[in-house]
Amino acid sequence: MDLPPGCNFTCDKKNQVCKLKKSLYGLKQSPRAWFGRFTKSMKFFGYTQSHSDHTLFLKRDGKKITALIVYVDDIVVTGNDTGEQLKLQKYLSQEFEMKDLGDLKYFLGIEVARSTNGIFLSHRKYVLDLLAETGLLGCKPADTPIEMNHKLCEGMDQEPTNKEQYQRLVGRLIYLAHTRPDIAYAVSVVSQFMHSPSVSHRNAIDRILRYLKLAPGKGLMFSKNRDLEVVGYTDADWAGSITDRRSTSGYFTFVGGNLVTWRSKKQNVVSRSSAEAEYRGMAHGVCELLWIRRLLTELGFKPEKPMELHCDNKSAIDIAHNPVQHDRTKHVEVDRHFIKEKIEKKIIRLSFVKSEDQFADILTKAVCSRVFYDSLTKLGIGDVYAPT
Repeated sequence: MDLPPGCNFTCDKKNQVCKLKKSLYGLKQSPRAWFGRFTKSMKFFGYTQSHSDHTLFLKRDGKKITALIVYVDDIVVTGNDTGEQLKLQKYLSQEFEMKDLGDLKYFLGIEVARSTNGIFLSHRKYVLDLLAETGLLGCKPADTPIEMNHKLCEGMDQEPTNKEQYQRLVGRLIYLAHTRPDIAYAVSVVSQFMHSPSVSHRNAIDRILRYLKLAPGKGLMFSKNRDLEVVGYTDADWAGSITDRRSTSGYFTFVGGNLVTWRSKKQNVVSRSSAEAEYRGMAHGVCELLWIRRLLTELGFKPEKPMELHCDNKSAIDIAHNPVQHDRTKHVEVDRHFIKEKIEKKIIRLSFVKSEDQFADILTKAVCSRVFYDSLTKLGIGDVYAPT
């Protein structure tokens, strides 16, 4: 750090330092200091910090609720108490320098469109800017984000690609996946080669971009339904990675029929059977359902009946219901007891689903275009900007 102009420090005193009274923008401690200051102000105004998401602040008054969520210095306020929202806006304007931008239309690159059918979230402008930046705005579109039966692995060829550019593109695609679950699996695959990318890996990224060119306005529709039933779908592709033979697991979770969370991730250990791979993936799905249950409880909408988790592997379901410990399951004992405990407490209910009705299939492997688009229709992923 350079000394400020006009400082009277002498060269012979080397132990003199500047004392920082405020955390400057750009320093490592500045975000923490700012969030601590903001949290203190919100608690003083009567808001409670959520234990499920520390960036969420809630205030309840009978059946009325006001929610505020913050990302650095961008804030979204919602709820059914208009008077409390006006009071909060006035209070924040007095405490901090901020302004009201009106109804939510654009937030952190996410576009928000409203209609009588519900709320639609997309990254349309973000995608178009990304295509323009990479020079693929006029490219030939691809029908799927990743090629079927791909053989992407480490050390595919000796021809490296620009590492910094590769990492930057993968980072932007990871953020894009917040509204595009259709590219979640493809992004999880290309993100495994960030340390040493090759031309083949870069070609895989270009295919994702060409797929985005097909429909840059795709996103998620959130419709109003009468119930808030929580349902999950979990799946795993056994030994799918040809590099280390680890399995890929994925899950989708729905609240009131709307898709809210999803994940596609390679497992940390090698599974010895497909049932074991499915069981490990099931444990991750249960964790996500428990988090959603806790968040809904804080919002005042605690699920009244067991949350249903769908799996297409009967062996994994049988292991979860079987109280007897076998030699073939002792190495997944923690996951087994964890799932079994939630079933006995009637928090989770496992049910079998046919493979053709398994939504999470597109999160674990590359599928053909027919299966891919059939899954997107069932998930509620669409494009309100597409010509009709």
